[in-house]
Amino acid sequence: SLKSRWKLTVGAGHSSPLVVGERVYLHARPGENEAVYAIDLKTGKILWQDSYPVAYNMNPAARDHGKGPKSTPVYSNGRLYTFGITGILSCYDTSRGKLLWRKPFEEKFKAKAPLFGTATSPIVDRGLLIVFGGGNDQGGLVALDAATGAEKWVWAGDGPGYATPIVVDIAGKRTIVTQSQKLIVGIQADTGALLWKIPFTTEYVQNIVTPVAYRDLLIFSGINKGVFAVRVGWRNNRWATDQVWETKEVSMYMNSPVLKGNLLFGMSHRNKGQFFCLDAATGKVLWTGDPRQGENAAMLIAGDRIFSLTNDADLIITGVADRGAGVIKKYRVANSPTWAHPALTGKGILIKDENSLA
Repeated sequence: SLKSRWKLTVGAGHSSPLVVGERVYLHARPGENEAVYAIDLKTGKILWQDSYPVAYNMNPAARDHGKGPKSTPVYSNGRLYTFGITGILSCYDTSRGKLLWRKPFEEKFKAKAPLFGTATSPIVDRGLLIVFGGGNDQGGLVALDAATGAEKWVWAGDGPGYATPIVVDIAGKRTIVTQSQKLIVGIQADTGALLWKIPFTTEYVQNIVTPVAYRDLLIFSGINKGVFAVRVGWRNNRWATDQVWETKEVSMYMNSPVLKGNLLFGMSHRNKGQFFCLDAATGKVLWTGDPRQGENAAMLIAGDRIFSLTNDADLIITGVADRGAGVIKKYRVANSPTWAHPALTGKGILIKDENSLA
């Protein structure tokens, strides 16, 4: 059973709670400010917080989603990095909540954010803080020194999408892989050089799904684009991006899938929201669940259990299985929309709803 331990009003936003030790870090929007919180995991007491005003007008097509923030913070070496709805990047000393530096990208890119607000989350890799700044037709992937904020390189070949980058080693190159506004790209992590690109566009400029690395394959999806796998390699003195498999039977819109062994689990936007499992090696769809499960589900995998939180506040626990969804338990966890990923805390779970963290 689920027993309520504490609940805080923190403000709007899709940003997911981040658990580090006995603390929870959260980026949210109370009123017309963006706020950063450090919260005691056991008691819900706010240990420190910082806020700053952010004016933002939401695109009418996404008004129901609120004014963000949408990016989830990243923690590294005692520092917390947040990325706001208008692309304001901040670095905090987590011990005291002191702001160490802040960078808006307005001067570098004319567009502050893509059509529906900044949503790609920052990542840290080998001392580099990597963010996708700017907006439609005017943006770039930027690498900064994670300690000082000093710029190391910029790749400005396309505007940002809404997917968070991943970092993989391909043919001896440390590679950042992500969906941008109009492309799927591989960027060399230490120099920012474009290694390879694949043209990729979706309806209403919504490249959202975070890539998945499986063995020597990269798996991608997008609204009405099905799911497909690409093998990237160096051949005949050039980069090759060979499509290995594709399925049109399922397709992801906002959902980023989870991988366990050879099994890829996700939520297809087809049939008004339908969970699925496919073989990551071949693309064969092994099962699809019941239709009408919602617009989106934020999914986590822990051991042999999958935790799927729908935007309608249903937390669905299923087993990792190649034969049917196998629902173990279903909970109603909030009375308002839940867009953020939940966070597992040992025997507990953190839920961010429209305005609260519980």
